[in-house]
Amino acid sequence: MSEFATVLRSWRERVSPAEVGLPAGAGRRTAGLRREELAALAGVSVDYIVRLEQGRATHPSSQLLGALAVALRLTDTERDHLFRAAGAAPPSRGLVPQHITPGVQRILDRLRDVPLAVFTAAHDIVAWNPLWAAMHGDPSTYVGLERNVVWRHFVLGHDGVEFDEEHERAFPADLAADLRVAVGRYPQDGRLARLVTRLRAESPEFKRHWAGARVAEHRSSRKTFAGTPAGPITVDCDTLSVPDGDLRVVVYTVAPGSADEARLDLLRVTGLEQFPSAPLSTVPAAGSAGSVGSAG
Repeated sequence: MSEFATVLRSWRERVSPAEVGLPAGAGRRTAGLRREELAALAGVSVDYIVRLEQGRATHPSSQLLGALAVALRLTDTERDHLFRAAGAAPPSRGLVPQHITPGVQRILDRLRDVPLAVFTAAHDIVAWNPLWAAMHGDPSTYVGLERNVVWRHFVLGHDGVEFDEEHERAFPADLAADLRVAVGRYPQDGRLARLVTRLRAESPEFKRHWAGARVAEHRSSRKTFAGTPAGPITVDCDTLSVPDGDLRVVVYTVAPGSADEARLDLLRVTGLEQFPSAPLSTVPAAGSAGSVGSAG
């Protein structure tokens, strides 16, 4: 059996259903994931997982390998070994990381009562919980550059999202300054460079902020979502940095005892049925490193 088949099967069997939000069920022959469960999490057929584990399928795509790494809760070192065992080059350290580390995935799994999403250093969405989708709309419906916060803000706009006066001024400047930090950190990332080029060409406002050469990291803001199914909800938005993997966890909270808290509670009840959790760190992006939303 090949090294790839060996580690894939071993790592599948060590992940419990509870770790990925699945019921254990009765009559399980293994404490780990079934092949069909891993297939569903990675977005491939059960037959393909069987062929991979039997060494009958070769050269899986980098996108699939990334999806398997997330589904199996692999560390960066384990992910890189999975790539090498499959005969593929691991993600370059010079590119914006997209891999969701096990710790960040556990945060996603546990914090279900607040809207939460995970972004790369380039402001691409890579994962979100159902409450985030209920408030924003389903990010999985966006394609290409639509998945990037900076692009959406400066080029597409955010219908139904209102900032208070202070953050209306600060948010676009912070986005441009934060993106400049990413460019400095990942100068080899061609998709990131192309994103900046297109932003400068298509948004005079972004071009103006970029010319200021400001460097900063965006941390917080306050905004109102006017069009949620539960009515307008004003949230405090905080961005938490995850140095291991260079990810951003964006969390929305509301004031206790406020009308916003009551509306968020209502949204939690009525707005989640159509929005499953979506750890999408391997969703391909056009022109950037990954994905959407309105971080911060």
